[in-house]
Formats: sequence, structure tokens, C-alpha cells
Amino acid sequence: MYDIDITAAVDVVGQWWATGRHASALDTIQREGWDFLMEMDPHFSIAFPGEDRGGIMVRVVEAGDGTLTLTEAPDWDGSGSVTFDLA
Repeated sequence: MYDIDITAAVDVVGQWWATGRHASALDTIQREGWDFLMEMDPHFSIAFPGEDRGGIMVRVVEAGDGTLTLTEAPDWDGSGSVTFDLA
């Protein structure tokens, strides 16, 4: 689990999206874990404060400055091909 501060919006056609940042700076181990998860699959479930599990599936893209862009991914079925190098 990672705490992320987000600002969410809905556009004129009803598409949900958000931008944000990690709530606090990630230490080395957290950063390695985050990068590993992002490389495996950038889809996450959002859990809001007070919820045990999230109901909104999103795709996350991280910019070089650490800004996160989250877009709703309601049709994501959890399958996909993932390739990564364990060097």
C-alpha cells in the first residue's frame, strides 16, 4: 500500500481522472517496490480513507518529476503480458 495525495476530476463526457503525488517521499526500499510494481503492471485499485479495499481500478503513469496521473480503467480484466528483467 502507498499513500497518495490526489486531486480528482470528471470531464464533460464523464471520464474520471486524477493527478497526485506520494503523500511522503519514498525511501529506497519503498521506491524499489513501487518501481517493480509499476514495471509489472501499472493498474491499481484505489482505497479511500475508511475503506478496506478500493472499488476503482486505475492506470497510473508517473512523470519524471514524480507527478502521478491516474485514469479510470473499468474494463481492465487483470490479464496481460508482462516482461521484466531480474538482473
